[in-house]
Amino acid sequence: MYRKNLALVAHDNRKKDLIEWVEFNRERISMHKLVCTGTTGRMVEQATGIPVTTLKSGPLGGDQQMGALIAEGKVDMLIFFWDPMQPQPHDVDVKALLRISSLYNIPTACNRSTADFMISSPLFDSSYLPARESFDEYLNRTL
Repeated sequence: MYRKNLALVAHDNRKKDLIEWVEFNRERISMHKLVCTGTTGRMVEQATGIPVTTLKSGPLGGDQQMGALIAEGKVDMLIFFWDPMQPQPHDVDVKALLRISSLYNIPTACNRSTADFMISSPLFDSSYLPARESFDEYLNRTL
């Protein structure tokens, strides 16, 4: 089995959902390394006992820290239970995090169903290197 670096993030109205998801999938998830934004990380660790690397709270820079980890190749998968119905004061940071996960071709789940599909994939427990295009390759694309 290959240990992945799983990033977990949840908006306030979705933290309970993420905790329930982690508890339900505890056996599979505990085999991997978890990194979370502030409050989410403390809640996951407290509820499950799974060790978590905790960054700052999202609105205080945690979303940007998570984006930096993705850009550095230190995140294999992003599980981000975001709340599409609630305005976020740090919405630009949220968009930037989702943009960087897409740019670096990181598997990203924004809801429980997608997260379930991702961790049930045979690729979840094996080594997987997402295809990444260099900036020069991007600039020199042809249609």
